[in-house]
Amino acid sequence: MKRQEEHTYDDIIHLPRHVSSRHPQMSLLNRAAQFSPFAALTGHEAAIHEAARLTDTFVEPDEDKKEQLDEQLQLIRENLDKQPECEVTYFQPDEKKDGGTYVTFCGRVKKIDVYEHRIVFTDQTALPVKYIVSIQGALFQDMDIL
Repeated sequence: MKRQEEHTYDDIIHLPRHVSSRHPQMSLLNRAAQFSPFAALTGHEAAIHEAARLTDTFVEPDEDKKEQLDEQLQLIRENLDKQPECEVTYFQPDEKKDGGTYVTFCGRVKKIDVYEHRIVFTDQTALPVKYIVSIQGALFQDMDIL
């Protein structure tokens, strides 16, 4: 019996390998991908990293600070022709989760957009006025800062 099993495929063993005329041959890269390790938890590590990332909460300025910011914005508005350089600290809300971060931006003010409620700088950066917590610059040296 063993003798017969040894010769079972003798009639086809030396035939050329079949190549389909309908289906294109798979590239070696795609064939190798079939045998690559399976990652059942794809994105899990990124999700853990995102959950661990800390964000700040926005602390709205008190009335005195809001008044000071309004005065500073008015002074900037009066001096727009000089394109005053200002350092603005503002809250930037996070796109993925609650909270955000406090960021400081420095640049020359091009205009104050009263309709969009934002400060526009010469490099086209636009910061929303409602998130501004402080404005500093040479323009405010004579101002009585609280």
